[in-house]
Amino acid sequence: MEAITINSKQEKKWYDLAFALAIFTILYNLAEGIIATWFGYEDETLALFGFGVDSFIELISGVGIMFMVIRIRQNPHSNRSDFEKTALKITGVSFYILVVGLLLSSILVFYTGRTPETTFWGVVISTISIIVMLALIYGKIKTGKKLNSDAILADANCTKVCIYMSIVLLISSAIYVLTGFKYADALGTLGLAWFSFKEGKECFEKAASNKHCDCDH
Repeated sequence: MEAITINSKQEKKWYDLAFALAIFTILYNLAEGIIATWFGYEDETLALFGFGVDSFIELISGVGIMFMVIRIRQNPHSNRSDFEKTALKITGVSFYILVVGLLLSSILVFYTGRTPETTFWGVVISTISIIVMLALIYGKIKTGKKLNSDAILADANCTKVCIYMSIVLLISSAIYVLTGFKYADALGTLGLAWFSFKEGKECFEKAASNKHCDCDH
């Protein structure tokens, strides 16, 4: 990574931005979780409901990221704190529980052939999520480069997984809206389960060491 020299005033500005991005991520995931689970429940779309639950789990992860920003601001070369490791473990367990729930629910849907009332809101929410996550990635990458922070850049890279999950929701929801294919929602749910498993595994790997995100591998 190419070093960028900034003065203390500029450094403060970029750390303030990194903290603001972390706070925004927490608040956005809270709002997205409430809205997605509500419409998922109302419209009986399992993929959207699972996406909402995932947003609540990402909120826990966001709290850990917020404390990470505080830590590296005080000491850029410090190792991950016990609080951050605990947040990662809680997040990892939550993702694994979500995986089990999504798998069992999708199997039940395949067995009963039950279909959502509509997946329109899945299309809307996933589209908004993709746009917001792309903006967050851009902001985190720019901030990470300005601060020469591998940790912030790694967090930006891990945010890509949220985009992948949004794309899965968008595709499955759009297929159902356009074609009425009754298993589209269940297949989208399985896609979310796969990415949730990967995120859970990543959380435990990071909690066991001081390495950064390996989401690009």
